[in-house]
Formats: sequence, structure tokens, C-alpha cells
Amino acid sequence: MNKVLKISAALGLLVVACAKNPFTGKNTMALVPNSQIFPSSFQQYSQFLSENKVITGTADAKRIENVGMKIKTAAERYLTANGNADYLKDYAWEYKLVDSKELNAWCMPGGKIVFYTGILPVCKDDAGIAAVMGHEVAHALANHGQQRMSAGLLQQLGAAGTAIAVGGQSEQTQQLIMQAYGVGSNVGAMLPFSRAHESEADMIGLTLMAIAGYNPENAVKLWERMSAMGSSSTPEILSTHPSNETRIKDLQALIPQAKAEAAKYGVTFK
Repeated sequence: MNKVLKISAALGLLVVACAKNPFTGKNTMALVPNSQIFPSSFQQYSQFLSENKVITGTADAKRIENVGMKIKTAAERYLTANGNADYLKDYAWEYKLVDSKELNAWCMPGGKIVFYTGILPVCKDDAGIAAVMGHEVAHALANHGQQRMSAGLLQQLGAAGTAIAVGGQSEQTQQLIMQAYGVGSNVGAMLPFSRAHESEADMIGLTLMAIAGYNPENAVKLWERMSAMGSSSTPEILSTHPSNETRIKDLQALIPQAKAEAAKYGVTFK
């Protein structure tokens, strides 16, 4: 099979390799199934924990686990209410606090979560932790890791297609065009794709923290504190995250929707 046929076949596969996500309602790329992603994710998580100082038994460690369990329960309630009770059957939730000055937290595919001690002062309280936890858990629930892997494969296919299209040009010209493709595909596609994931995680996370009983207005307060620290200096167009100003504005607009969703589960806020 020549290169053109291989690319055509792969692109045909993209049409059928999609999955509808219950949190977004969107059909998303799923070239690599979670049955392959999760085992690798769990292994990498275990390796990370073995190589870093995990805090256990402290009040902060217990807070991370307690808030995480509430966010998990909120996700389960949402999924059950929307006819997707089995969606989390392969998730193996785990919440760990790791000693690091870094202002960060993350959730690997399958529900493996790490909070760094450095972000706790910015979180300030359980509601702040819930805002971060909801956002990070949302990445896993929306299968953003799976989508990014799929997008990476698609980007490689695009690069291969470009190489074929310019095959008759001089070697120097081919290199210049390929370099231009690399810049264009990153700034024009992959980075906005990542920013879209961040905004999507904000939306889902805000709903989850509200269903869990945390006032979603605290997410705005969290990012106002983050912004005051000057945590985002990269121009938004070249960043995988929205600017703090964009994020705060978007969260403020989403608060009524999150509160309305939480009200369906008997959760209200003053």
C-alpha cells in the first residue's frame, strides 16, 4: 500500500473512531481506546509516586482525599441521572498529596490524581481545593488525554500528507514547507485544541463542584488569587491554557448554569 492509500485509510479510520462523551455531548476522537490508555496511566502514576515524596496521614492529605471523594460522588450522581451509570466502571480513583513547591495539580486518565503542596495556599480552603479538583477530574472524565493522543496521530498524518504533496520540490523547499506546517499546526490547531480542553474542564469542573456542595463562585475567587500572583505570563495565543482574565470571565458566565444543575440534585447556595 503506497503512502497516499495508507493516509486515506487512516483518515477513514478517524471517521469511525469517535466516541460520544456524556459530559459534553460531543463526539470526540478515540483512536486509542481507554482499555489501552488506563493500564499505562496507572503504571506511570505508581512510578511517579515511588519517585516523589507523598504526604500521608496529615490534615491536608485527608482534605485532598475527602474533597476528591465528594467530586467523584458528584460525577457518579450526574452520570447516573443522565443514563450513564457504567461510565466510570474502569476508573480507579486515587488522590495523593505530593511535597512540591510547584503550583500544580493533575489527574491522569482513569482517575489518578496528584495535588502538590505548593498549590494549597492558593486554594486556601476546601472550596478552593474543590475548584482545582473538579477541573482536573474533568480532564479525565472528558477523556482529554485520549483526545490529545488521537490529535497527535492526526497531526502526524497531516505532516505525512504535506510531505507527499511537496514531494516534487527541492529538498530545501520541502524542509521550509514542513517547518511552516509544524508551526502552523501547533499554533493553529494543537494549542487552541488544548485551550479548548482547559475551557471544557472549567465548565465540567464548575458543575461537579456545585453538585458536590461547593459554591461555584469560589472558582472565580481561586483564579483571582492565581491571577494576583502573576501565574500566567505567556501570550494566550501561544499557551495551552486560557489567560487568567479569559478564564475568570468565562467562569463568571458559567456560574448560573452550574448552580441550576446542582439544584437538580437538591443542592442550593445562598
